Amino acid sequence: MNLTIADVRLTPILVADPPLLNTRGVHQPYTPRLIVEVETADGVTGVGETYGDTKYLELARPFAGKLRGRPVSDLNALFTVADEVAVDASRVSGKVDVGGLRGVQTADKLRLSVVSAFEVACLDALGKALGLPVHTLLGGKVRDTVEYSAYLFYKWADHPEGVPAEKDGWGAALDPAGVVEQARRFKERYGFTSFKLKGGVFPPDQEIAAVRALAEAFPGHPLRLDPNGAWSVPTSLKVADEIGGLLEYLEDPALGTPAMAEVAARTDVPLATNMCVTTFAEIKEAFTRDAVQVVLSDHHYWGGLRNTRQLAEICRTFGVGISMHSNTHLGISLAAMTHVASTVPGLHHACDSHYPWQSEDVLTERLTFHEGKVTVSDAPGLGVALDRDRLRVLHRRWLDDDGALRERDDAAAMRVADPDWVTPAVPRW
Repeated sequence: MNLTIADVRLTPILVADPPLLNTRGVHQPYTPRLIVEVETADGVTGVGETYGDTKYLELARPFAGKLRGRPVSDLNALFTVADEVAVDASRVSGKVDVGGLRGVQTADKLRLSVVSAFEVACLDALGKALGLPVHTLLGGKVRDTVEYSAYLFYKWADHPEGVPAEKDGWGAALDPAGVVEQARRFKERYGFTSFKLKGGVFPPDQEIAAVRALAEAFPGHPLRLDPNGAWSVPTSLKVADEIGGLLEYLEDPALGTPAMAEVAARTDVPLATNMCVTTFAEIKEAFTRDAVQVVLSDHHYWGGLRNTRQLAEICRTFGVGISMHSNTHLGISLAAMTHVASTVPGLHHACDSHYPWQSEDVLTERLTFHEGKVTVSDAPGLGVALDRDRLRVLHRRWLDDDGALRERDDAAAMRVADPDWVTPAVPRW
């Protein structure tokens, strides 16, 4: 058995995305993703997926070149190799990562987001070569299914007139009735029993009304609200006071650990984050100040599945809850999320997933939700297969683009509909 990496293939693609609203703007009609393939000398291929913006691709290319000839099992070396690849500081310094809405981007965060795709691809290839599922390589699953939450968005019916886009069929959701109807369709189609609403779009009173409407329509179902740090501390406390009893947790109401700590000290409502704790270096301040009670991990920017497990162990040590954040992703990432989530004890909160919003994929068979859960595959590797014809179509879309859609930019997409749109200053309310 020859586990040497013989080839690495990178395929940037553009996938259809509905007009979902957030505090920074609206999703573009197509969003970039990067598909990574790692092939061993024996012809075994593993797949991974991450963000596809140019800054990720520019780092992934030299990184891929350094992996050829290395053992696919040498996962620790991925981080050493990544440190050898220079990052253009002008692309990341002091900038908020729009795609993940996760706080300030840094060179280290960028590297980890790239490493994650290669680590998943290597684990997939290694699992296939050994005849073992990825969850076994991570220590073994502790559950056979992983629960996911319906991810609700305020949404336009369509992208602006004249903008090439795919029809999504979901319709608009711009008020409490629209949000409830969206949730009802998610429940009917996928069986979700918990709901998360992306907030920070409308004044807090309107989003409070939407949560109350959800609570009335779906009694007993866990609810979450995530304004992506759009509120001041007083506004966060006002919302917590008014609807805290209806929420499983309030996610990133205010921006940054100091503000979150101030909110946490003055409310009993659990606070979750995927913005102020996104690296191991950020854990100490957040945990010692009791700023968050739930960390929403994301293997894309924590550096892969093994780092996600390490994060989960740290959270367990400090008595902090753990679940999973989601950004626009395809089935490769959902499979990876499901494998690592299946190995984490104490996963008491349903994971987030954008996957039901994505009408396109690069797999031969889409992953499915049953009663809001995804069954953990016991097939070798991730248990998914790449649809090369579909991959070529989505890559051709990327090639044909003039560059306008190769960068995730929600503010730019909003300016198509509102030329005067300026990304709101934080706190917005």
